[in-house]
Amino acid sequence: MKKLLFVILFAALCLLYNCTNSMAITINGFVHSRGFLQSNKPAISPLFIHYVLKADITDCSGYDIEIHLRHVPHHFQLAMATHHEYDDRFWRFVQKFRIEIPDGKASYTKKDSALWDISIPGNTANLYYRIQLPKQQQFAHRPFLAPYGGLVGDMHSFMYLVGQMHTSCSVTFHLPRRWEIATGLQKTADDKTFIAASAKTLLDCPVLAGHLHKWSFTVNKVPHTIAYLSANTALGFDTTVLVGNIKKIVLQTVHLFGAVPYKNYFFLLEDGVYGALEHGNSVTIGAPDTLLSHHMQDIYSEIAHEFSHTWNLMSIKPAEYTELNYGPQEQSAGLWFSEGMAMFYADLLLRRAGLPVEENTRIAHLENLIRRYYADTGNTVIPPRKVSLASNAAPGMLGDYSASVHLQGELLGTMLDLLIRNTTNGQHSIDYLMRLMFKRFGGTRGFYAKDIEQVVKDVCGDNKVHTFFENYVYEGKPLDFNLYLQLIGLQLHLSWQPALNDKRQLAPDTRLYIWQPQGETAYHLVMTNPNSSWVKAGLHTGDIITAINTQPLKNRQDFYAMLKALQLKDTIIVQINRNGNVARVPVVITGYDAPIAQITKINNPNDRVQRLYEEWLWGK
Repeated sequence: MKKLLFVILFAALCLLYNCTNSMAITINGFVHSRGFLQSNKPAISPLFIHYVLKADITDCSGYDIEIHLRHVPHHFQLAMATHHEYDDRFWRFVQKFRIEIPDGKASYTKKDSALWDISIPGNTANLYYRIQLPKQQQFAHRPFLAPYGGLVGDMHSFMYLVGQMHTSCSVTFHLPRRWEIATGLQKTADDKTFIAASAKTLLDCPVLAGHLHKWSFTVNKVPHTIAYLSANTALGFDTTVLVGNIKKIVLQTVHLFGAVPYKNYFFLLEDGVYGALEHGNSVTIGAPDTLLSHHMQDIYSEIAHEFSHTWNLMSIKPAEYTELNYGPQEQSAGLWFSEGMAMFYADLLLRRAGLPVEENTRIAHLENLIRRYYADTGNTVIPPRKVSLASNAAPGMLGDYSASVHLQGELLGTMLDLLIRNTTNGQHSIDYLMRLMFKRFGGTRGFYAKDIEQVVKDVCGDNKVHTFFENYVYEGKPLDFNLYLQLIGLQLHLSWQPALNDKRQLAPDTRLYIWQPQGETAYHLVMTNPNSSWVKAGLHTGDIITAINTQPLKNRQDFYAMLKALQLKDTIIVQINRNGNVARVPVVITGYDAPIAQITKINNPNDRVQRLYEEWLWGK
């Protein structure tokens, strides 16, 4: 009954918001006058939050937001949330912020870049602002508008009421006629109005809108929708194959975890962009039509990776990640597990689904991972817990080293898988660990790095587990691959040879890149190996590069064009600014050694080892 009353009340309020009659109308105790809702009941009513997003294809430079608040405190705060991984700082694009109240005068100040402090004499306010979109849209998770559609909503659009994160709200989208909407928000009878159970839900549900191509299927009686936004009405790829293969990925992932943490799910695919970002019940993925037409298999790994994040990151989330945060990005020492295991299953789920993968066998895949592991020296000397903390931070935390939390985590997961298989005599694999993590930490309870170790101990019942975590996760010792590969009858042969380019010629040392901090115009150097020609010459991560061979550095293209043109024994002059001191550093370009990883079978393994090997090899 309470649910029915809420639906009736909500419908009445939506009707009032769209009322254009200048006469005052009373419905369910609320008076609609001059665009405001006022209660004529003396009883205290619950907080009411309703959002409106308006977009017009005659002006694709941005869209307008309204926030209608009823029974709000006299003093409250609104904030733009910070994403744990991609902080696009969209508070920079908020314009024309204003407040309207039925009587008296409202006041507000910006306490910091993403926080608005507001005072009103009553308890009713309408707030308005515009999101002026940045000119370049290249990443699938960032909002944009085009004549044929766009991506809007979530934390890039909506401010949230600080301290009221668990209050439900509604949102209405005023979009061009005939545009469809695909989003994980809860539907209502009005196809343009949706409900979010909390601010977190609202800010975690991007909205793909426009002339959409849509397909649906169910897994375990749960609906899954694929929505594709393209400027073209006719698609150049086989949609039946794409939908069927995405369903295969979903089937394998649901089977892995045993249950789903959502009531429906949306794959939001966008033409013309790249990248992807996971959400609680959706994912945004860059899927260019040209890619799907000629190399559709290249997107499957991305989909499997991001979809597995629905469990392992969004549901099984690091405890350090709060529900909503408008301050600095939060860090987690356990991100090696969240990202690394998503990489692990991005490969394994495709193999189980019978879909194309980059390497033909798991052995070839592992050889490639190990080669990359040693190629970036930081992987072998910096603990994964520290690399996890640096993963989403600005370059510099790792000094002149480069290390990948994704790569470290995938290899840690691979070795843990072998340890679990051996200890349980093949009764369990790392699949069982993932299901236990989902059972214990899925939902509101987050995990700490030590929790992962404890769950592995519960699976293995083996004192060697602590040694594994102490050596390889906390202290950062190089992984002893042969110690674990021998458990399934394999051994690693590691060697080094001079690095070669695509033409099989000696490659010049180009182990560095440049980075431009948000809000700055200068470019900073980032070193990836302390043994590179660049570090040996005296350059370090954080140095501001201002010129190359006396030519001012104007853009990224100039820098990478210089790297591409380098030859062995070249000498270039790099002009830098370090702590206000200008220096001209000559760099003599040399070659460097690259690792070669080869995995072979041990001769005459016993029946038990052979069985474990075959089960691992076929992903069982």
